[in-house]
Amino acid sequence: MSKTNPVSKISDLPEESKFRPGHRLCAGCGPAITVKLITLAVPEAVIVNATGCVEVGTTIYPYSAWKTPWVHVLFQNNAPVASGIAAALEKLSAEGRAKKLPVIALGGDGATFDIGLGAISGALERLDKIIYLCYDNFAYMNTGIQRSGATFLGVATTTSPAGKVIPGKQENKKDLIGIVASHHIPYAATASIWLWRDMVNKIRKAVNYSEQGPAFIHILAPCQFGWRYEPRLTVKVSRLAVETRLFPIYEIEDGQLKINYRVSKPVPIEEFLKIQRWTRHLLDPKNVDVLQRLKAWIEWNWQRLENLEKAGKVF
Repeated sequence: MSKTNPVSKISDLPEESKFRPGHRLCAGCGPAITVKLITLAVPEAVIVNATGCVEVGTTIYPYSAWKTPWVHVLFQNNAPVASGIAAALEKLSAEGRAKKLPVIALGGDGATFDIGLGAISGALERLDKIIYLCYDNFAYMNTGIQRSGATFLGVATTTSPAGKVIPGKQENKKDLIGIVASHHIPYAATASIWLWRDMVNKIRKAVNYSEQGPAFIHILAPCQFGWRYEPRLTVKVSRLAVETRLFPIYEIEDGQLKINYRVSKPVPIEEFLKIQRWTRHLLDPKNVDVLQRLKAWIEWNWQRLENLEKAGKVF
């Protein structure tokens, strides 16, 4: 692996991003902040972007917010298209006919956790030299706030409404990084826009690892419209998701799991739930059973990660 170029302060980043103003994404959009950080972390890259909020809001014909090579693909073929481009660039660069650039597949949780998961698995199994970045806003936001495999227990979406019979989604969030890491790829990690230095450094590390094979980062990117909170609270919501242990920050490097942000005294999950209207119903006494199930899952998941970290090389 080539040497990483870590970021410790804002001046370590380029002055301008290749993701330009004028897009149609919402005020306080977590995915927009995510993309800005991605393009600052990797100024030169080919972006393969699955259908979703980012694609729709940044490339309304005849305009584009991208000043880097960019291609729109379907939900289900994000990883294969990225793999094809990476293979072509490797061949052309070896012949001196093109510059070899990192190839980043960018997809939301719908394209990643659900619709495109089989194709992503194929790219990982082949050890294709791509970087896959999932921006996770916990549901299918672009098509109407439907639940996805990334939606956590109890959340009220348009396909898992909170009513008298069922108080929101009844299933736990899918363990995406566990699925990814089981392919024995060089690098996998989680990140949050709140911990922007950690996120940028992980993206750059992923680019370096992509010289050996695929790298994957799962990024928390809140959606103020779907989660129903004030746009100014996006970074605070990102922080609370981490500090409640709902979204742990860790990486799996060469099969070894390491927790990057250790939360020794977690903030009560109620602090995260109460500022979002799509989860506020979980604080109603009649939904105490669902809230307790969520708390138990958060604690179980954190303990699982700590046990894996202590166990040594497990993937």
